Amino acid sequence: MRVGLMVGSDKERPRPERLPGLVTDGVAAESAGFSSFWFPQVPGYLDAMTALALLGASTTTIELGTAVVPIQTRHPLVLAQQALTTNAACGGRFTLGLGLSHDWIIDGQLGIPYDRPVRTLREHLDVLTAAFAGPGRVDVENAGFRVHSPIDVTDTAPPVLLAALGPTMLRIAGERAAGTILWMADERAIAEHVAPRINAAAHAAGRPAPRVVAGVPVAVCAPRDVDVARRYASEILGHAHFSPNYVALLEHGDAADVGDTMAAGDESCVLNRLRAYRDAGVTDLAARIVPLGDDPASRRRSRERTAEFLASVVADF
Repeated sequence: MRVGLMVGSDKERPRPERLPGLVTDGVAAESAGFSSFWFPQVPGYLDAMTALALLGASTTTIELGTAVVPIQTRHPLVLAQQALTTNAACGGRFTLGLGLSHDWIIDGQLGIPYDRPVRTLREHLDVLTAAFAGPGRVDVENAGFRVHSPIDVTDTAPPVLLAALGPTMLRIAGERAAGTILWMADERAIAEHVAPRINAAAHAAGRPAPRVVAGVPVAVCAPRDVDVARRYASEILGHAHFSPNYVALLEHGDAADVGDTMAAGDESCVLNRLRAYRDAGVTDLAARIVPLGDDPASRRRSRERTAEFLASVVADF
């Protein structure tokens, strides 16, 4: 299992410092030996691909990926142009994580219909796959798009990961993508639901074994603080009941909310939980550090303690 970091919006940083701070964090992750650095498309925050393109110019080895970009917000050919450009800026180290987002974001915040999301994904993938096949003309007609356009950005396309939670999405991810990137999936959900379905789909399609990238909250803390850490993670990282997709995924495991998927406690407890994710079928860990404390200084120390521990065990996996 490769070990990387996942970050999100950082509201403790002043706005002028958020983009340069993200680049600094990515450079530090590479220097610490992490294999990957994942950044989501958060509503109203920094644009993920733009930020990673800038980070690509400041790093040389670390994989840089989105986790994830909603497909409904961009025409697939425009998405392909941006992803290809980002991959060029990253020297071929970019991975495009895509997802369907949630109805309360797509419809509620943006006013874009959220009906038939799986069909929408397939239609986007038709165009994206053709655009990623290489420079030339893209000719795709399906129920959602009529595309007849050239594309000439770079010869190297990024791999695509899908945020696949249900059986149909996992089948599509196995058949048409390089794997899946997960959130709110505990060990049992991965071992009994995610890994078997996506691996079977990839095998049936004659594709390589897919990646299973798991976003997992992590906090090194005293054992007495574990319950507090789990409640805090559920509060700041989003309650599952906001999304029927997450509710359905949680039913395949033992977790009731995102805090229950967390690796929290002293160093040995955190290491054992991460090993359990590896043994469940996770190929890539995207550790989301959750800093604990009542003030910025204590949260900074908490973040540094967890980051240093994770960096020290990267080779153990």
